Amino acid sequence: MINVVDNNCTSIARIGIIFLQSNEIIMKLNYKIPKYLKDAYNKELGLYEVALANSDFTNAWYHLERSHIIGQSYPIEHTYSHWLMLKFGLMQKNTKEVFGQIIRLIVGGWKSFINHIPIGNTGGANVPPLKRMPIPNDIKNLFNSK
Repeated sequence: MINVVDNNCTSIARIGIIFLQSNEIIMKLNYKIPKYLKDAYNKELGLYEVALANSDFTNAWYHLERSHIIGQSYPIEHTYSHWLMLKFGLMQKNTKEVFGQIIRLIVGGWKSFINHIPIGNTGGANVPPLKRMPIPNDIKNLFNSK
């Protein structure tokens, strides 16, 4: 995760706006994904589409989970990952996934906006929505690269 903090009352960061009061973060608003993360996010979505077109549903889901991890701090990308997971659940006729994704679609985007997300969570209905999970090393390196 990227944190930008300085000694000013208000800081504008590449990933959002951070409001500071007495050098404590009181709220951080995420609104736009940085380009290097957007590129990685789009790469995962492209790999998802290729796997889906080849009926490789296991790998398709794997890449959706990875897109979720990369985009979960940003409302648009987070919501879109859940939208694709909902569509995937419908294609698979997976009732648990469909209902799980509907709930996540309702709350996921605004939780991203206020930076209240469980880091590393893969986004599927097979894991609790607020459970923090280990981040794959390559994605962790991506987060730490800028």
